[in-house]
Amino acid sequence: MRFSIALFALSLASAQPNAQPTFKSEVRLVRLLVNVKNQAGDLIGSLDKDEFTVFDNGVRQDVAVFEHYTTKPLSVSIMVDTSGSTLKDWPLEMKSLSRFLRALFGAGNERDSAALYTFNYDVTLEHDFTRNSKALESKLRMIRPEGGTSLYDAIYHAAHDLQRRDGRHVMVIVSDGGNTTSSKAYKDAREAAQRADAVMYPIVIVPISNDAGRNIGGEHALQQMAADTGGRWFDPTIAELDHTFEEILRDLRAQYLLGYYPKEQSPGFHTVRVDLARKDLRAQTRTGYYGDAIP
Repeated sequence: MRFSIALFALSLASAQPNAQPTFKSEVRLVRLLVNVKNQAGDLIGSLDKDEFTVFDNGVRQDVAVFEHYTTKPLSVSIMVDTSGSTLKDWPLEMKSLSRFLRALFGAGNERDSAALYTFNYDVTLEHDFTRNSKALESKLRMIRPEGGTSLYDAIYHAAHDLQRRDGRHVMVIVSDGGNTTSSKAYKDAREAAQRADAVMYPIVIVPISNDAGRNIGGEHALQQMAADTGGRWFDPTIAELDHTFEEILRDLRAQYLLGYYPKEQSPGFHTVRVDLARKDLRAQTRTGYYGDAIP
């Protein structure tokens, strides 16, 4: 009986030579995290959806998702340069990082979490994503700076770990800006961060005030990656580090979420632009995404 039904179905299909096969195409949502600031640098959180215009590869898009002050959970990769050149300021950096962790978990989404990476000549995941600030602080206290600086390797590996996380992806990088022992190139690190939909906040604590003794190339690379991912670059003194972390937290707590389904689905890199109706304001978001890896 089953065999007869199968033959009937086969003959019915062959009797319809003009029947067109159907294909399903999944159109995926592109998400943009956006901070809006006025000319004085103050965060503006009172805008409505119709005050934003989004362009993808120059084509205007229809915004399908809009949230003020999005509370989607944060996954924050904290990446700490532990090369020998950071030794002098490490005790103060550690205390400031500990205060940042407590503040991160003290407000916001109850599913916010952080992971701790260190990088010198190697990259080490000291603790996977958790909400246990004491466990992360304990790891910080065990760190002893030494060796070279594999900055691009650290960004590359942390980005791949972030890809599996839900919600918002953030990288906070505390470094002196050098890159001396990476096996990955700048372009590898930059692409990995963009594919992970990660917003980058590099904090470059410069141990040498004279440009002649500094790794300006590393600093410029971090500046560019921060701009490309919609983040911010900081160069505080060690005494200004607490204030820098406060600035980052303010940005993270005041993000708009805009989502759209691209009118053109294609692989490769798509450029993104967000315009505002008010010309006295500016939007801070990522410069684009990879069409074959829409988050």
